[in-house]
Amino acid sequence: MQRGENFIHAMRTVKQTDILTGSIPRQLLVFFLPIWFGTLFQQLYNTADTLIVGNFVGTNALAAVGATGAFVNLLVGLFVGLCSGAGVVVAQSYGARDLEAVDRQVHTSLVFGVVIGAVLTVAGLLTTGPVLRLMGTPAEITADAALYLRIYFLGMIPQILYNMGTNILRAAGDSKRPLYFLIVASLVNIVLDTVFIAVFGWGVAGAAIATVISQVASAVLTLRCLAGSQGMPWHLSADKLTLHGPTLVAVCAIGIPAAAQSALYNVSNMVIQSSMNSFGTDVIAAWGVYGKIDFIFWMTINSLGIAITTFAGQNFGAQQYDRVRRGTRVCLAMAAGVTAAISVVFFFAAEFLFRIFSQDAAVIEAGVQMMHVLVPVYITYVCIEILSGTLRGCGDVRIPTLITVFGVCGLRIVWLLAVVPVWHTVAMVELSYPITWALASLLFLVYYQKGGWLQRCIAAHKTAQTV
Repeated sequence: MQRGENFIHAMRTVKQTDILTGSIPRQLLVFFLPIWFGTLFQQLYNTADTLIVGNFVGTNALAAVGATGAFVNLLVGLFVGLCSGAGVVVAQSYGARDLEAVDRQVHTSLVFGVVIGAVLTVAGLLTTGPVLRLMGTPAEITADAALYLRIYFLGMIPQILYNMGTNILRAAGDSKRPLYFLIVASLVNIVLDTVFIAVFGWGVAGAAIATVISQVASAVLTLRCLAGSQGMPWHLSADKLTLHGPTLVAVCAIGIPAAAQSALYNVSNMVIQSSMNSFGTDVIAAWGVYGKIDFIFWMTINSLGIAITTFAGQNFGAQQYDRVRRGTRVCLAMAAGVTAAISVVFFFAAEFLFRIFSQDAAVIEAGVQMMHVLVPVYITYVCIEILSGTLRGCGDVRIPTLITVFGVCGLRIVWLLAVVPVWHTVAMVELSYPITWALASLLFLVYYQKGGWLQRCIAAHKTAQTV
């Protein structure tokens, strides 16, 4: 009785998105939009770097920043995957009104975040040089790329604390305050980029320093929010900051497969970056710029994936299993519609979008060709993101991870190593995306419909509650 009363008090004290009741499309949309805008402002970190570096420093510096993207995404993807484990367990406990568990999970996750951030900082600093050489980064941009990465990795701890904190807040239904924090941090980054690069002339080092300072700002704001959240089902205090064994195991059971999946995605992207490096500086620069434009699609589909993960987690914890399935169907329809709209706009506005970032004719030509190959096939990725989000929210990560590892990452690497050397063109490198997306989407659809995953998740959840 006391647990239920505490939950009701928390819900009355803080106005949040109640994703356990009401219209499913409306609740998903209300939850999705702050995540989407937050991801947009987060992307402004590197987009501001690209815009200002491209216009004030030159093509080599632009290529240097672009060449770091795959390696940065590899390490960032690792901790984002681990943080997602915290989000799932908090969402399930929050939906089940187990506030004592939520409190333990919040404190354990923050300590875990510091540990992960420290490990990634050291790993990034030690491997920057060898990884750039392994990827075949051209000699004329290697020094700038290495400098950018080494400064960037100094911001790992604040970056992971921000991501851990936002996963916790979103799991409890609060997707608005993470957006506010990112708006502030992004504005800080843009101002500092302008000062450090355009005024002081610090080049790629200035871009990296501005990004790190912005990451610190977002982490401070998020931690302050967690510590001072009135009515939330936790009370952040130093004496409870410890690694609670069973909680850590539950977080890692979801987070480690998600991190491994993300890592393998990004390893395959590093192989793609290495393939692009073989076509010269203009193509490298174009691929880097394409990544900034392409991110509009990825942040949209990923935001929908986060929304359905939290939706499924809370409703699964509340034993509203039919609502989980109905929410998945609605989210798939939303994702398909917005993907089609983005694809049309990108296809016809390709040249205009590239001219925002660069005035180099060769870079623009290569970039437009890239977009005309990839943009029409975005739709083949939709099922992967939404169905894996639902499965992850309910605690099923093993089979989805295997589908992604072998159906996307493994096949993509085989394509890049076996096919591209024979037909050595940029288009053949790009075709590794739709081929692997289509196969993985088919496998996810079959597993979601026929895999018996929900019954296994229910049984596993009941067993965990009795331990």
